[in-house]
Amino acid sequence: MFEVLSQRLDGVFRRWRGEALLSETNIAESLREVRTALLEADVQLQVARDFVTRVQEKALGQEVLRSLQPGQLLIKIVHEELVALLGGRTEDLLLSGPPPAVLLLVGLQGSGKTTLAAKLGALLLRRGHKPLLAAADVYRPAAAAQLEMLGQQAGIPVFSRPELSDVPEIARQARRAAREQLRDVLIVDSAGRLHVDDALMHELEAVRAAVPPQETLLVLDAMTGQEALRVAQEFDRRLALTGVALTKLDGDARGGAALSLRTVLGKPIKLVGVGEGLEDLETFHPERMAQRILGMGDVLTLVEKAQEVYDEEQAQQLERKLRREKLTLEDFLEQLQAMRKMGPLDKVLGLLPGVPAAALAQARQQIEARQLHRVQGIVHSMTPAERRSPRLIDGSRRRRIARGSGTSVQEVNQLLTQFEQMQRMMKSMTANPRQAVRTAARSVAAGPARRRYGSKRKRH
Repeated sequence: MFEVLSQRLDGVFRRWRGEALLSETNIAESLREVRTALLEADVQLQVARDFVTRVQEKALGQEVLRSLQPGQLLIKIVHEELVALLGGRTEDLLLSGPPPAVLLLVGLQGSGKTTLAAKLGALLLRRGHKPLLAAADVYRPAAAAQLEMLGQQAGIPVFSRPELSDVPEIARQARRAAREQLRDVLIVDSAGRLHVDDALMHELEAVRAAVPPQETLLVLDAMTGQEALRVAQEFDRRLALTGVALTKLDGDARGGAALSLRTVLGKPIKLVGVGEGLEDLETFHPERMAQRILGMGDVLTLVEKAQEVYDEEQAQQLERKLRREKLTLEDFLEQLQAMRKMGPLDKVLGLLPGVPAAALAQARQQIEARQLHRVQGIVHSMTPAERRSPRLIDGSRRRRIARGSGTSVQEVNQLLTQFEQMQRMMKSMTANPRQAVRTAARSVAAGPARRRYGSKRKRH
């Protein structure tokens, strides 16, 4: 979402780092480029102006001008102001009070409310809550069926009354059902419209009166642009929003509306959708998002993703195998599958500090999901005995594995060679076994793609 902005800011920062001294003149010139980058990213004009003004006021202080590393201090100021622009601190969902806590999702049609309702339910389920989804969209065809399908995928019950058209009554019955089923959170998926109108607002006001919500969250498509700000202001005026949930933050739009929302609306961004899967919903952390935009990575989010995927007991078993040097292709396959659950490899790399945006763009082209499937297919085509003892795999077995996986003998040879290299690497990295296997799995999965594309560049 913020790739273009990140690349523009990275260019400005590189010049700052190369300057031994910064003057008022070159600071002003650089900040003009920062303002241009913000405007090109679709940040509201006044928000961009105020941001640059605050940075300039701090940057022109004697601490920066007399510093031995003025560029680093200036980057620190930009980071601090960007965090403030995004809200300053993380604000989690309000779930206090007698159960069930009611979360009302509102927004225009097409913003992704129904999908986000299921994602939110899945997120709360992982946190130990017992959510219930309420299908309160009686206008869009198959809206309730869509929510029921998503709820089934997430393992969350859905309350639906297709025979009713009274939306406030549906909400009341859903809350009653949540109490009877001992559900502590009720997520109400309301109907959207193609534009903000009185009929929509009156209905939502009636729902709020029927089941007073702890949270009234506006669901906004992050790719909407400046129009999202006007929509947000109108919803807030009528419904007193408590926060915003942004969808499609993984898209390729400029994303400036997300940077403008907190300043213009005065309400926090609480949730962000970062993918199409039910697990692709995150709590919005202003500092982490600022770090991503500035190319500083997001190690905390990476750790949280790893903790969701890697089981501690399995990790201990893996550690014991490593210490006995008993690592097999079955173990490698298990780690590869776990790593895939963390998301696309280029997104995982994007959370690491010091990975430039240009490198991520290149990785996005080079690291294919097909490559991971190919490796998985090769291992699945082996017998259990071959996975446990790869030395059994002679020439005829390699040809059989290649035929079974739809690959070539050369690719099978390449995987086995890399696995041998990984085993040797493990012997020198047993102090941190889990990290060793993840590093090796990443190397095996991405290595062939790098070589293939690299050879193509040489030919051209």
